[in-house]
Amino acid sequence: MRGLRVSCLLLALLAGMASTVLAEGFALNEWSARGVSLAGGMVGRADDVSALAYNAAGITQLPGAHVMGGLAFIAPIGTIIAETGGMEHGTTTKPAVWLAPHGYASYQLNDNVWLGLGVFSRFGVGNSYDGSWTGRYNIYDVGLQTVSFVPTLAYKINDVFSVSLGVEALYASVYMGSKIPTLTGGPVWDNDMQVEGQGWGVGAHLGLHMRLNDQWSVGLAYKSQVTLNINGDADFGWQGDNLLTRAAHLPDARNCSANATVQLPDSLALGIAYKPLDNLSFEVGTVWTRWSTYNALNVYFDSGYGSVSNKEWRDGWNFNASVEYKPLDWWSLRAGFSYETPVLNEDHADFMMPTNGRTTLSVGTGVRWNDWTFDFAYAHLWINPTDYDSTDAAGIRNNIFNGGVSGGHSENVVANIYMFSVGYTF
Repeated sequence: MRGLRVSCLLLALLAGMASTVLAEGFALNEWSARGVSLAGGMVGRADDVSALAYNAAGITQLPGAHVMGGLAFIAPIGTIIAETGGMEHGTTTKPAVWLAPHGYASYQLNDNVWLGLGVFSRFGVGNSYDGSWTGRYNIYDVGLQTVSFVPTLAYKINDVFSVSLGVEALYASVYMGSKIPTLTGGPVWDNDMQVEGQGWGVGAHLGLHMRLNDQWSVGLAYKSQVTLNINGDADFGWQGDNLLTRAAHLPDARNCSANATVQLPDSLALGIAYKPLDNLSFEVGTVWTRWSTYNALNVYFDSGYGSVSNKEWRDGWNFNASVEYKPLDWWSLRAGFSYETPVLNEDHADFMMPTNGRTTLSVGTGVRWNDWTFDFAYAHLWINPTDYDSTDAAGIRNNIFNGGVSGGHSENVVANIYMFSVGYTF
């Protein structure tokens, strides 16, 4: 019971730290240092308590009580090249380090039943540009922060098959900033518009783990769609010179309530793990994410104005491979590789997500000291450029106030991830 009390305290502290990161689409997989160093190769292995995020059926491999907590430091950066009047103008995102925490606890009730609780972030994005940059009428600041609470029940059917069921309560906080030009004669005023909102969604996690023998194991994990109903406010930082100009502004520059509905996609992960030696293991896997559910991001204001943004993304695939080697009983070395297919529809591309597929190389190490584990990971992400020559996104294509942007692209978009996890076995 002491273990459960400590677990609850740890997870409560981590729940208050949900943050944003740069990811393909905006789905995340930075759920433990070991998992990041293995490029997500924890679906077939699923043999530590972070399996609650990767494939919760695997916690039936953990006797007693276990806890883990940790943090990722994620530093993305990239450049947008906008073409206006036959000239190219480059703008680099503001340097930032985003934090992505995680926390897990599992407890064995008897020979067949385990309980678990995971607190981690499944979705997130963060980008920030200078408020006077060329693309400010599309966006200059955006953040999506989420935290998922997933209580889980895992059941060991026999020595081969285990299954799990988790109920996900997902909290999201969203903010977006853009500049809105006046539409009257005379000087053009850039008016600031900030939209902020929060909401909850509910989903389910299903897991299957098959320990075929001492060498081979297979895992399947499904995470359902989550519908987010976001409610918040729109605030206008009015810079006009008189009320008459303000009244002619579109949208009407009055602070008001705003709402949006966002459909977060479901995903299915498969991992096949092979352990030829007690100190050596490999895993290959894939994750399919149904991004085709993300058709639009529409924000509606009580003042009657609506912001309609088509997306029409395509489904995405992640392919990963990893190796873990223990030169000593207490010391592990890890490496992983993953490739994610593009999901963005460039006909509707905007500056919220200047990414379109990515490649990741990761390394890590872990040590065990008595009942403690300490894991560290580093990953480097090469992110494919996005082309804006054919986009119809508002505030980009042929906007008369930004000089008539005729196209452009992103370039040199990368991210570095530094991560640690600390675990304890009771």
